This record gives sequence, structure tokens and C-alpha cells, in this order.
Amino acid sequence: MTGYGKAEQLAGQKKITVELRSLNSKTLDINLKIPTEYREKENAVRNELLRAVQRGKLEVQVTTVSQEATLLSAINDAAFLAYYRRLDGLLKQAGSSAAEAGVAQIILRMPDVLTEPAASDVPEEEWSALSGCLQQALAAFDRFRVQEGMALKCDILTHVNAIAALLEEVKTCEPQRMETLRQRMENSLTAMLQNASYDKNRFEQELIYYIEKFDVTEEKTRLKQHCDYFFQTIETEETPGRKLCFIAQEMGREINTLGSKANHAGIQKIVVQMKDELEKIKEQLLNVL
Repeated sequence: MTGYGKAEQLAGQKKITVELRSLNSKTLDINLKIPTEYREKENAVRNELLRAVQRGKLEVQVTTVSQEATLLSAINDAAFLAYYRRLDGLLKQAGSSAAEAGVAQIILRMPDVLTEPAASDVPEEEWSALSGCLQQALAAFDRFRVQEGMALKCDILTHVNAIAALLEEVKTCEPQRMETLRQRMENSLTAMLQNASYDKNRFEQELIYYIEKFDVTEEKTRLKQHCDYFFQTIETEETPGRKLCFIAQEMGREINTLGSKANHAGIQKIVVQMKDELEKIKEQLLNVL
């Protein structure tokens, strides 16, 4: 199941932003991007994510935006001036100057010019802001997933209800189906009884076999029970994904057996519709595994 959450907090002259994104996955895979000064708290952040999220391909990005005073304090003046003088001397030899070439942006990307504060330099206020921001982002993340989960639940139950309704339609076809089967068996029996050499014991065995083969009472009963169990599981269990997949597999077996025993065009059409609804259920269940 996908998810998204974002939160921002101010800590002194710094704005901290935590953004969470997730895609469906059977396991939990955390990709955490965090500023260097917060590396000391990386394990704590990961542990909090492990407690709050059970599964999914989770991308977590922590970013900071500093005010002007903080940005200026991060510039290593000595390193900047050393690079500037060196480049200015080289450019003058080439008939230009550092000011004309606009090398300031290049110098800022040089090693050791911009320095980030060490983890020990991060004030406690900032740690608290990071923790609070993470909790707010997780809360927004959970709200997003709950809304998506409710939409998935409604869609899945719509298809299960459709299968249950189609099962009721099978009953309306039963009288015609039974009459067709009865006539077919009567015609076969009439032709067989005209032959005086048939084996009576074998005849009784074959008759029982075909009666059982055409009887779909058990399949209809089990399919109805599976639908009821599906409804019960999705309403009562906290993480029903895997169990719902198993129930859907059992529903498929009964639907397939019902189709193979049908011997009736109307019931065959209903079975095709049931299979279509079941495939839609399975597609959606992939999002809640």
C-alpha cells in the first residue's frame, strides 16, 4: 500500500522537514536520507520508523533550511580566501580576473569551503524538533494509509458481494439445469435398458458416479462459507492480507469446480463473471499483503 506524510518544524534559525513516501512491498525496506549533522540520531530515527511501519518500500528524507546567519557561519573564510587568491592569480595571468569570471559559486563547491556542524554541536532544541517533526510526518503518513485502506476495503468488498450475488443467480438456473440433466439421463437409460446384456452392478455404480458428478450442492455451500469468512476476516483482523489471499484461493477452487460440473450455459456464464470478480479481488489484495 502506498503512503505519504510530510511535516515541518522550526528550530531556532533552521527549518527541519521530514518527508515519507512508501510503495507496496511484502517486507519493510527503509531508505533514509539524513543530513550529516544528524548522523548521530540515525539509529534512533530508524528504530522509530521500525516501530511505526510494518512493511513497504519506505523512502524517508530529512532536510534542513538555514537562515542567513547560519549559512554565513558555515563558510570557512580562510579556505574561501585561499581558493579565491589562487584562482585570481591564475586568471590574471590569462588576462582576466576572478571578479570578471564569477568564480564565487565555483569556490563554494570546493572542498572544506562549506562546513557542516558536527553532531555534538547540534543543540538539544534541534534534536527535539527533529523528533517532533518525525512524529508529525508519521501521523500524516498513517492518515494517508488509513484513507487508502478504507478505499481498498470498500472496493474489495464490492467484488466479494458481487460473487455472493452471482451465487444466488446460480440457484435460479438450477431447475432448468436439473430438468436438462434428467432428460439426458432418461434417454441414456432407455437406450441402455434395451440391451439385455448390461451388468446391473456396474450400472448402479456408474449411475451413482454421474449423480455425484453433476451435484454442485457442496461447491455452492463452501463458496458461500468462504464469502462469509472473507467478510468476517476483513472486519475483525488487524492485518488480514495473507489470510484473505488464502481465502480467495479457496473461493477460486470452488468456482472452478462449479464451472466444471455445471453442464449449463447460463451457469457457465455466471462462473465466468465470478472469475472476473475474483481476479479483481486478487489484484487489490496485492496492495494489502
